[in-house]
Amino acid sequence: LRYYITSDIHSYFTPFEKALEEKGYFSDGGPKKLVICGDLFDRGKEPLKLQAFLMDLIEREEVILIRGNHEDLLEAMIDTWDEMSYLEKENISNGTAETVLRLTRSTLSDLLTDPKAILKKFLETPAMKVILPSMKDYHETEHYIFTHGWIPARQYFTEHGEEIYLMDPDWRNARKEDWMMARWTNGMLAHHSGVWESGKTIFCGHWHTSFAHSRYEGKGPEFGPGEDFSPYIAEGITALDACTAHTGKVNVVIAEEE
Repeated sequence: LRYYITSDIHSYFTPFEKALEEKGYFSDGGPKKLVICGDLFDRGKEPLKLQAFLMDLIEREEVILIRGNHEDLLEAMIDTWDEMSYLEKENISNGTAETVLRLTRSTLSDLLTDPKAILKKFLETPAMKVILPSMKDYHETEHYIFTHGWIPARQYFTEHGEEIYLMDPDWRNARKEDWMMARWTNGMLAHHSGVWESGKTIFCGHWHTSFAHSRYEGKGPEFGPGEDFSPYIAEGITALDACTAHTGKVNVVIAEEE
C-alpha cells in the first residue's frame, strides 16, 4: 500500500492538485491512500473544489483525514455562532468565516442579513455532514503515525523560557482536550525534545518546516532569503507544512507499507 501524505492545504486546491500530479498520484494505478494531516480549509479560495475531491475519495475509501487545529476553530465558531463569533477578528483573519461563505456560495451581505439561515445551510454541506465527522485525531500503522501538530505530550518551560516536551507513554488514550492542545504543538520542537515513537515515523503538519531547517540544519532563516519550506525529514519525523499561503506550494511525500 502506498501512502501519499500531505498537510495544511487550507483550501489551496490548485497547488495541492499540482503537487499530487508531480508525485504521480493520478497515474498510480496500484493500491494507495491519500493522507491529509489536518487543516483542510480556511485562507484559500478553493474549498468547493477540495470538498468535491475529498467526497469522491471518501466514497471510494481512499483517504485518511486527520483533524487539525483549524477544524477545531471552525467548530468553535459554529458553537458560538449566536454570539456573532463569525465576525470576530480571529475568524476573519484565519479565513474561517470565509470558509462558511464559500462553501455555502453566500456573500457577506447574506451572512449579515440572515446569519441563522447561513449557518443552517453550512451545516448541510458535505464538509460538515461527511468530511469533518470522518476526521481522526491520529491514524497509526505498523510503521507510521499520522497526526496534525504532534502526539499529546507534557509541555514545560525552563527557567530561561525554553519550551520543552516530555513523552506521555499513554498518549493514545489522551483526553479530547489533550488532543486539541496537541494540534497546536510544534511537532519539530517536540520531536527534538525527545517525544516520538521508536521504530516509527510520525508525519505531522501545522508548523512551517522552515523552522526546523533553520534551527536544526542551519539552512537559511525561517522567513526571508534562503528560506526552506520543503519537507523536514529526520529519524522519527516527517514534517510537511509548506506554509502554503506564503509559498503557494503544498508538500506531498510518499511512504509505502506492505
